[in-house]
Order: sequence, then C-alpha cells, then structure tokens
Amino acid sequence: MSIRYPRPLRPGDRIGVTSPSSGVPKELRGRFDVAVREVVARGYEVVVGECMDGAGHVSAPAAERAAELMGMLTDPGIRAVVPPWGGETAIDLLPLLDWGRLRNAEPTWVVGYSDMSTVISPLTLLTGVATVHGNNLMDTPYRVPEGLLSWLDIAAMPEGSRFAQIPPGRHRTTGWDDFHASPEVSEFTLDTPGRWTRLDGDGDVDVSGRLIGGSIETFGHVAGTPYGDVAAFARDHAPEGLLVYVEAVEHDAFTICRTLHGMKLAGFFEGANAVLVGRTSAPDSPSLSQHEAVLDALGSLGVPIVADVECGHVPPYMPLVNGALGRVVHDSSRSELVQTLVG
Repeated sequence: MSIRYPRPLRPGDRIGVTSPSSGVPKELRGRFDVAVREVVARGYEVVVGECMDGAGHVSAPAAERAAELMGMLTDPGIRAVVPPWGGETAIDLLPLLDWGRLRNAEPTWVVGYSDMSTVISPLTLLTGVATVHGNNLMDTPYRVPEGLLSWLDIAAMPEGSRFAQIPPGRHRTTGWDDFHASPEVSEFTLDTPGRWTRLDGDGDVDVSGRLIGGSIETFGHVAGTPYGDVAAFARDHAPEGLLVYVEAVEHDAFTICRTLHGMKLAGFFEGANAVLVGRTSAPDSPSLSQHEAVLDALGSLGVPIVADVECGHVPPYMPLVNGALGRVVHDSSRSELVQTLVG
C-alpha cells in the first residue's frame, strides 16, 4: 500500500487551528495572535476552533476535542490542521476518532510534535496519510535557521518533492523564551555548538527507510496497541524498512530506558533500518546518561543509532514527514536528512 500525501498548500487555503491536547492560557494569547498573523502573512486563511481553553491541562472534554478535530480533518475546505502546541493526554482521543471515515476522507496535512505525536503518528499508521512531525503553531514565528525548513514550507511541496535538511550546528541549552513578556520573539537563541552523535559505534551512516516515530513519554504509551502498530505499518507500507525516530522530553534516563525497552518488546522498532534520537535536555540518572539509556534499550537492534538530531524539544526544529522516504547520512564531515514525498 502506498503512502498518500495531502495536496500542497496554496495561497488562499484555509488552515485549521485546534488544541487536541493543551489550549492557550489567557496570558499567552498575545503569542498565539502573533503566530496566527505569521500564517496569514504566508497567504493563508486561519480558522480557529472552539477547543482552545488553556485554563487546565486539556482544552475541552475529550469528546469535544475529538469532534472538532474530526470536523477539520473531514472538511474539504480545510487543507491543514495545526495545534498551538502539545500537552499531556491527547491519548484519550484515539478511541473517539472515526478511523474508517478518516481513511476515506481527502487527505489533510496535520502538523505537530510532543503530545501531538500521539495523534499524527497513528494517523499515518492507520490511514497511510503522511503527517508532519514539526514545529507547532506557537513556534511558527521563529526564523528558521539555515539548513532547516518550516512545516509551512513542507506542506506546500507537491508529491514527489525531494528536500534535504542539514543541522545548523548550534542548539539552545538555556530554557525557553518568555512568550508572555515577548510575544513577538522571532529569533532562536542557539547558544551551544553540537552535532549528531552515533551511539552504537564508529563508522559512517548512510541508510534509508520510511520515517515514523514520536515522543517517548507520550506516543510511547501507544506502542503495542492498535493505534501504534509500527510493525504492521512496516509490513504494509515500508518494504524498504523504516527510519524510526524517538525523543525524550523530560523523564530521567532510568524512565526513558524502561520505556524504550517496553516499546521494543511491543514491536515498535521492528523493521527499523536505523533509529534517530532527538536532542534532549531531559536529566541523566546517577549511573545512566540519556545516551546510555538509549543504547541499553536499543543497542541489540544491530542498526545505526544516531542521537542529538533536531527532532525533539531542544530548539531548533527539523520537521520530519511521517511516511516519507528518508535517507540519513552521517559521517565525520557532514550530517544530512533527505526526505522524498513518494508513495
């Protein structure tokens, strides 16, 4: 079965904004407005849903969030859906979505990361429709560093497009910008040099496969369920194998190690030709670092494991297209991820 790609965004298209997980607190509405204006400035119309309340950890009851997301994904007039950001418990939506209807609907770009990987990765796994694991709406006003792309760039590409992203060689280690005090901030603070790290040994990496993955703390809990059957996706959609990506948000190294072991037991890494691991600021444990946790759990896979990739919570962000054919190259002189939007 081939991967299906939504048609590329065109000027005048409508982009839906809803919060399948956390909404936007009142004190951060200024940043939200700035982000909406950025999308409008790119030539699109923005449709903001009702599920946006940021007073609690979710924007609305699960049934309301599921209904609004379903409405946007099955509205042929909405060409992309993006949340303000992630959150904690988007997993409660999975049994409430009409997966048969989504499979039969015209594909729509869905974008996000963090807790949104709990939604976008099952969308690709269960419907065969490509989704974008990339910067959320609140991050969209940031200027994209040279070598990387925005989700808006990728969603405007036609099927068959091929694009490369190269890490800028710097990342942030000093926390987060204060969107309340500086809602219009548009420059990343990239204060620390760093490059990708091969964890499983030495030698050059040049490997291809279909991209799929997500947050360890959130999407990791879906592994082994009908909504996170990566092994079946590999059999049905990826005869060439997979590039599986994971990223730790905040859990200590012991917890990440246990979770990755569980994901492996659930078949999450079956069919993987390589594993990409997002750069993280999550804490080490007394006798186990975050890198060691990954290697402890996944070293037995016998495939390249490349860490410190810009697909996690440490800025900047390298968007990955779930379902796209990826090729990762990493050696002493360069690191690069090429993605091709082919079925």
